[in-house]
Amino acid sequence: MTRWHDYVKDQGQLPDWPYPIKYGQEQEVECDVLVVGGGIGGCWAAISAARSGLKVALVEKGDVQRSGSGGPGCDHWCNAPANPLSNVDPDEWAKHMADRPFCNGIGIQIQNREDWDTLLEMEQMGGKIRDTDDEYKGAKGRDEKTKLMISPRYTKTHSYMLDYEKAGKPKEDDKLNNVVIRIWGSTFKPALKKECKRLGVKIYDRVMGTALLTENGVQGGRVVGAMGFNSRTGETMIFKAKATILATAGGGGIWHLNTEMCGISSMSSRTSSGEGIVMAFNAGAELTRMESSGVLGIATGFKHKWYSGAGDASYENVPLVDANGKRLPLPTQGWEDWGAMVAPPGRDDKIREGVMKGEYELPFYGDFPAMKDVERRATYNLMLGEESTTKIIMDELNKHGYDESRDLLQSYKFIEGRSIPQWGEAGHGGALIVDWNLKTTLDGLYAAGGSMFSPEDHSFCAATGRYAGRKAVDYAKTVKQGKVSREQIDKEKARILAPTQRTSGIEWKELNFGINRVMQYYVSEFKTERLFDMALQALNKIEAESVPMLYAMDPHKLMRSLEDVSILNHARIIVQAMKAHKASSRMMNLMRIDYPQIDPPEWNKWMTVKLKDGKFTTGFLPLTFWGDMKKEYESHNKDYAGVYKGK
Repeated sequence: MTRWHDYVKDQGQLPDWPYPIKYGQEQEVECDVLVVGGGIGGCWAAISAARSGLKVALVEKGDVQRSGSGGPGCDHWCNAPANPLSNVDPDEWAKHMADRPFCNGIGIQIQNREDWDTLLEMEQMGGKIRDTDDEYKGAKGRDEKTKLMISPRYTKTHSYMLDYEKAGKPKEDDKLNNVVIRIWGSTFKPALKKECKRLGVKIYDRVMGTALLTENGVQGGRVVGAMGFNSRTGETMIFKAKATILATAGGGGIWHLNTEMCGISSMSSRTSSGEGIVMAFNAGAELTRMESSGVLGIATGFKHKWYSGAGDASYENVPLVDANGKRLPLPTQGWEDWGAMVAPPGRDDKIREGVMKGEYELPFYGDFPAMKDVERRATYNLMLGEESTTKIIMDELNKHGYDESRDLLQSYKFIEGRSIPQWGEAGHGGALIVDWNLKTTLDGLYAAGGSMFSPEDHSFCAATGRYAGRKAVDYAKTVKQGKVSREQIDKEKARILAPTQRTSGIEWKELNFGINRVMQYYVSEFKTERLFDMALQALNKIEAESVPMLYAMDPHKLMRSLEDVSILNHARIIVQAMKAHKASSRMMNLMRIDYPQIDPPEWNKWMTVKLKDGKFTTGFLPLTFWGDMKKEYESHNKDYAGVYKGK
């Protein structure tokens, strides 16, 4: 493959756009169930819906083969307490996992009840979930009968919650929960796309969804389809559907964008830019936890890439040592410390003091050579070699001669510094409210995976996608196709194509950087009503003055431009939600100077936001609005048949 600058140097000019340009042309697609977003949740939703025999369309901004945050792979299948090696009851474990403030009890219950069935279906499709080649025979957690590889990640409690020193050293006869399974996740996404094709799902790769269509164009009305465009041809796409499932994940690039230091790099897929959330909000759907944000932990050029720094998640059983080989008092995330992933409170500060006093010398390293051979191979090849964000890094290390049996792997702990508050992150639970059918507050619209409020991990997306698919089918069988509004279509088409009508102005990077600056200045460490108002004023000014100057020279840049507009609108929703939350919240990372009380009892509830008649409005729901998890799940799934047994 020729590199870009080599081509330009050899040819003396830029290459022509390789696809036919179809700006203004329309393609209309009619289906029973439309899935927007072809990541893990979207693929499972499409497969589940297609098994009913209904006509299903799957729209994906990238290529379904590897798209989404879980596209390249996955190393852990979490919360599968129904597996045959589990020592816990699925309903009890779900209750335990939901015993956290502002989690998603509905999704967690679905995950815990159906996750094992989902994994078995993944195996039926060709995904590898067992050590059938005996590659890791002798590794702890490997079961000879089933060939399953159990992870030490969760033991007596969630590994993020565990103080492993208080728990004491595990004994040989201690029963582990056995709810997390090590898997060959790089085999999953190609198998999912293949199954979609086998079932007759019509896949529309390289199509960006931009808006939901509502019946007669009424905000808050029944969702009857969606619009978008092809990012290679620019053709406008109009989808009509009886039921629509959003599986577009969260948002990114709101506080920071770095394209020069290391390319676009983040924990999530670069295509996660918030348009699903914005589409639903504009249509009148109710969102929650939109006031929640975090601080950048990894990537984007400011921090090391996730999993490349010895000590991140998935470095199971890897001891950390200093530059002189001195063992650090940190958990190995392994069998010796109950799979704990987080050091006890204050431990990092003590190690930092030790560095300054000369007790420990930087840099630190992951001591792979000190591990038992089979455990080392299991961590390096199966965990790091299969995880989505790691695979390419491990491939590069191997290509350049890294040998995990001989070489230590440098950790970035302490040497790259701490994140500053201005490096914010969205996507910390803010998304669509759903009920026990995973239906949103709009008729005809369902959500799965990261499009649901407070989502969890890869297997959560898979299980909820599978669930949403069958629930959307139940609805689609009871309704006729709704009436779309030509006026709504024409308005959205004009918005989509506007940047292509200009030949100068500003490009997408400039717009994104402008949004970033607003959020860094006014929505970071210091949070007050005045600063929120200034942020909203600045974002509104960008929309009024800069967006009309946005131009795109080809369909790909048009996609990036429209992503920016989604990022702008997503940012505005976040700021409005923060402003409406009249208290500080530790869980939301919302520490307001003008409302300093942290998590007062009257704010122990969900705040919801939506557009009503074009105006931003708020509402509230009880913290456990889903009711009794086991009882509600069973009452809504009396006909659940377990593992798919069809052709």
